[in-house]
Amino acid sequence: MTIVNMLEAKSNLSRLVESLESGAEQEIIIARNGKPAARLVPIGKVPTGPRIGVAKGKFVTPAPDPELDAEIAALFNGEPE
Repeated sequence: MTIVNMLEAKSNLSRLVESLESGAEQEIIIARNGKPAARLVPIGKVPTGPRIGVAKGKFVTPAPDPELDAEIAALFNGEPE
């Protein structure tokens, strides 16, 4: 655990964040007037699972409908119905 004062934290924020990201530091305490004021810690990794194809086979894509496509295009283009 490293303790830095507010001025040093402002001046070296990139370096402090880099040391957290690299794992060199687990937490950094930022002090104001010698008293701890804030704790800088790395964000935990969010577990991600497989996402591609999770809904495969659960939905049916309808066949194109030229009339409906023309109606939608007209609505987007601001044409009267």
